[in-house]
Amino acid sequence: MVTTLGASDLSRAYQKEYTFLKAQKRELEAQLKRESVQQQQALEEAKKKLAQLQEKLVAVSDKAQKVQEKVEKLSKKAEEVAQNGDLTSRVLLQSTDTLKSYGLTVDESNQTSSNQKLQKAFDMSLGLYKKLSSVHTEKGKFYLPNGKPVAGDIVKVGNVAAYGIAKEAAGALAPAGEGKYKLWNASEAADDAKALYAGKALPTLDIFLYENLDKEVEFKKEKTMMDTVKAGGVIGYIILALGLIGLLLIALRIQLLLKSGSNVEALTKAVEEKLKTGGVAAAQEAIKGFKGSTARVLKATLRNITRDREHIEDIVMENILNESANIDRFGSFVLVIAAVAPLLGLLGTVTGMIATFDIITEFGTGDPKLLSGGISEALVTTMLGLVVAIPLLLLGNLLSGWAQNIKDSMEQAALHIINVYEKTHTKSA
Repeated sequence: MVTTLGASDLSRAYQKEYTFLKAQKRELEAQLKRESVQQQQALEEAKKKLAQLQEKLVAVSDKAQKVQEKVEKLSKKAEEVAQNGDLTSRVLLQSTDTLKSYGLTVDESNQTSSNQKLQKAFDMSLGLYKKLSSVHTEKGKFYLPNGKPVAGDIVKVGNVAAYGIAKEAAGALAPAGEGKYKLWNASEAADDAKALYAGKALPTLDIFLYENLDKEVEFKKEKTMMDTVKAGGVIGYIILALGLIGLLLIALRIQLLLKSGSNVEALTKAVEEKLKTGGVAAAQEAIKGFKGSTARVLKATLRNITRDREHIEDIVMENILNESANIDRFGSFVLVIAAVAPLLGLLGTVTGMIATFDIITEFGTGDPKLLSGGISEALVTTMLGLVVAIPLLLLGNLLSGWAQNIKDSMEQAALHIINVYEKTHTKSA
């Protein structure tokens, strides 16, 4: 069914709808305004509550921080108390062990507190300190150098030294191991021991200081030259033997050079005077009784002095060369020994180090005494080689220079005699 509306009906319908919508709008605006007011009030209330909560949070945070600080202080105090307790226990344990070594005991029952035990240990330590820091005498035993035990009086100087006095001997004491004493090998301490026993004060003391009596002290033996050579082993003895041979050869060489170079000036002067006054025969007669290299060279010069100058000089040089064998005797051998000695020392060093490494391979490096033999051989042989080589080399070169001076002086004397003869012979002619 189709209904037809006129313009007036349509307008009234639109107006009616507009009025309804406008009323709806006013209602919605009023509702929005009410909601806005309510929301604003709720927001303000929420802000107030937030501010209150923030204030409470700050207050709670302050309280929490203060509580935390108190907890930290209490924790530190608890740690300090625990540390002090541990420290007290450690000190008490150490003091108890130390006092036990001197025959003193501290009450270890649970009925006594740690502080009381510590106080008692302190009092006992103080008494022990006074005793150990004083000079006091007590009866006891000690061993003589031959190992015989004797009974007597022991004068203790604190806890670091002691003197023993018995009928058999007196003197300073040294640790013999296991808390025992033995007489020190120093006879000068006997008078000091007797003086201290008598209560006399001395400005100086021959004393042996020790740390404890548990470990025996070995007396140091004074090392001799033979001990040093013995440490060098077979090579050390060989070097020493070569050194003695070298010194013997040097002594013989000095004796030969003294004979060869003696009376050079006297012979030259005697020959010159007789040659000027009595001729060649008189000069030969003047040195007839002289012996030695210089005399033999001058005799050969006089026998051939009438020959040509060049021939005479050749004869002189030939005779000097013949005498050189006697003048230079043992010189080369001495220098050879001086050169060989350091090489033998080096050989001893090598063999000593090989022995040391063999010991290290077999026994390790735990005991240094095991290594001392090889190291001693290594060092001592080098020392002996240098000790032998240096003086032999020095003396050998000095004697070689002396021998060369003797040969030069013989040549100079022979040429001087030739020149004198030529001058005399020219004037006579």
